[in-house]
Amino acid sequence: MPSQRIQAVNKKTQTVTKEIYDFKNKRVSIMNKVMPILLFLCASVSVLTTIGIVVTLISETYQFFQKIPIFDFLFGTKWSPLIPPKSFGVLPLLSGTLMITLIACLVAIPLGLASAIYLSEYAPKRVRKIIKPILEVLAGVPTIVYGYFALSVVTPIIQSIFNGAGVFNALSAGIVVGIMIIPMVSSMSEDAMSAVPRSLRDGAYALGATKFEVALKIVVPAAFSGIVASAVLAFSRAIGETMIVTVAAGSTPNLTANPLESIQTMTAYIVQVSLGDTPHGTIEYGSIFAVGMTLFVITFLLNILAQYIARRFREEY
Repeated sequence: MPSQRIQAVNKKTQTVTKEIYDFKNKRVSIMNKVMPILLFLCASVSVLTTIGIVVTLISETYQFFQKIPIFDFLFGTKWSPLIPPKSFGVLPLLSGTLMITLIACLVAIPLGLASAIYLSEYAPKRVRKIIKPILEVLAGVPTIVYGYFALSVVTPIIQSIFNGAGVFNALSAGIVVGIMIIPMVSSMSEDAMSAVPRSLRDGAYALGATKFEVALKIVVPAAFSGIVASAVLAFSRAIGETMIVTVAAGSTPNLTANPLESIQTMTAYIVQVSLGDTPHGTIEYGSIFAVGMTLFVITFLLNILAQYIARRFREEY
């Protein structure tokens, strides 16, 4: 009798174990079938969103160029789509955007690269763990805060130095945009420098090089592709900035090379017209998409350039 009970218990245990095993196999089989579909749908969201944006821009821009010649748009030197006599030459907006971006890069690239060299080559691990997160906090500050910082702090300083500076000027906005993108340059450049093998540094030290020489002549050239890619991506980020230039740079589409004057960027114009006062379907409304398409093409080309540079000059060890 005891042996029969033991056999019955063992049989029941085997049955339960088999059921559990079959259930687990069934669940794993369902997950293996469902998860690829879910992951594909998640991946498709970004692709479909991009396609939707591009299709919208192309369709609206095409309708705009049915009314305004593309040559007049690209090479016109006067931008006045809201006030008669209306003109749609985008060069003033393009020059203002490039001026802000150039000033921002002149601020961000040297400071960001210097910060990256310090964090990668000079800073102790404890200091690096403290400074790097603090530096990256700048990337989390809302851009509208940067805009009012430029207007209330940086602009008065510029006016005290340059008598001809206006309340709204490109120099103030460009400097603050540069401060905003410093974490991007610093973080990406530091990551590229940290990836350089220690053996290259040790070899240079063995030949009698100083720490600064190692950083400047060994580490920076070895991480050149990552540094250049970070600079191009920072340029792309600066060219698409909206709130800082809207608040601090003004809304005067001037074709000027003087950074002390008020200018208007492409993003600032889009904000101005998108406030709801422009009727849908008008030329003024279509100009938003034409300017947006121009900005999209520039940013797209910059991203392609960054990827090409990263592949072309990448050093593998």
